[in-house]
Order: sequence, then structure tokens, then C-alpha cells
Amino acid sequence: MHPGSSITTVGFWLGTLLPVIYLPVVAAGIDSITRLSLFLGLITVNVVALVVGHEYPGSRSR
Repeated sequence: MHPGSSITTVGFWLGTLLPVIYLPVVAAGIDSITRLSLFLGLITVNVVALVVGHEYPGSRSR
């Protein structure tokens, strides 16, 4: 196991599970610049995590 595989694994699982955090943010309402920034930050982190975790071996069908 090389260091890149650990980063790929974390990226995959973060990208997969991060959308669960969107629910409370949206449910609380995006009525301020702070919450909008939080929401956009979550989306940005999710996209980066999906790109990093794209090559995770467990994400492929056999």
C-alpha cells in the first residue's frame, strides 16, 4: 500500500459521504453570506474529493 492509495481512499469516502452534510445546511436555510459560503465551500471540497478519489479500486464494477 503506497501513500497515494490512502489519499485516494480518503478522497473517495469523503466525496461519497460529504453530501449528507448538505441536508442540515439546506434545512437551516441559506439566508446569509456565511451560510452561502459554507454551502459553496462544501460543494468545492466535495468536487475535489471526488476528483482525488476517482481512482479508488472499490468504486469500479467488475
